[in-house]
Amino acid sequence: MGAVKAFGMAIPLAILGGLIGLGGAEFRLPVLVGPLRYSPRQAVPLNLAVSIITIAATLVIRSRTLSFTPLTPYTPAILALITAAVMAAWAGTTLFSRLSDARLERLILVLLLVVGVALIVEGFLPGGAPALLPGSSVVWIVAGVLFGLGIGLVSSLLGVAGGEVIIPTLVFAYGADIKTAGSASLLISLPTVAVGIVRYARQRAYVSRDLTVTVAPMGLGSVVGAVMGGLLVGSVPAALLKFGLGVILIFSAWRTFRRLSG
Repeated sequence: MGAVKAFGMAIPLAILGGLIGLGGAEFRLPVLVGPLRYSPRQAVPLNLAVSIITIAATLVIRSRTLSFTPLTPYTPAILALITAAVMAAWAGTTLFSRLSDARLERLILVLLLVVGVALIVEGFLPGGAPALLPGSSVVWIVAGVLFGLGIGLVSSLLGVAGGEVIIPTLVFAYGADIKTAGSASLLISLPTVAVGIVRYARQRAYVSRDLTVTVAPMGLGSVVGAVMGGLLVGSVPAALLKFGLGVILIFSAWRTFRRLSG
């Protein structure tokens, strides 16, 4: 019954995420803690495990059409983002293990609120705007390191792939088109999430029953939902959807984690 519930709840979350090019991990965390009744300390590593399933599946699905040629001009930024994100993910899992439950819950609440606000703000930003950063490799690398540190921390502390941060960064800071940013996001997320999972596994954060009952069905449901969401892209204005999802995330995060930390 638990596996069916996890599968069923993952699909609509992934559909909504797929409509805006995300995996829906930021919306899964309140579900893991709320309806599925995991503690935040259990939920984050599990969310990360589901995230790597969605990343791997997306890479396989897009392998026939995925071209690395459009990524070439952004290579310095991508390498800087990967390097810093991996380092931050390593440090983030250490921070995760040292925080008290109350502080961890407050930190998760703050990060989810920030992501929700970012979604709302992004919904109002004009598309096709010029890159905010000058076309200097040095500037791109330095900015990539700074952005990557934030991406890695968010990934390891929320159990997300980081696409909700990576894609807007590449689009608005570096001027990448949305398709190129999506491909680059997968390449940046994969090692970042993998490092987080390895670190959490060493901390014995995974129990075989949770992997079977929750991670596997949620991963399958997320893949199915993401594909469905991708097919429905364009049916709802992206700006309106991001605004709505941002509001939903803020409300669900506040309701779930405020209750725990309060």
